[in-house]
Amino acid sequence: MSENTKKLKITLVKSTIGAVPKNKEIIKSMGFHKLNSSVVLQDNDSTRGQIRLIAPFVKVEEVNE
Repeated sequence: MSENTKKLKITLVKSTIGAVPKNKEIIKSMGFHKLNSSVVLQDNDSTRGQIRLIAPFVKVEEVNE
């Protein structure tokens, strides 16, 4: 693992009730189970694309590890 590996800490801050089914599936696939739960994922194009689609539901922070 390189020293410059950037990761993103993503926190689910809004309920998915009433959300588009595609967005619910994205949130589930990213590993969220409950409101205010957090996951740490690699900072890459695919993760950024998923975040762009579910932006109203999450808070994103950069983490250097």
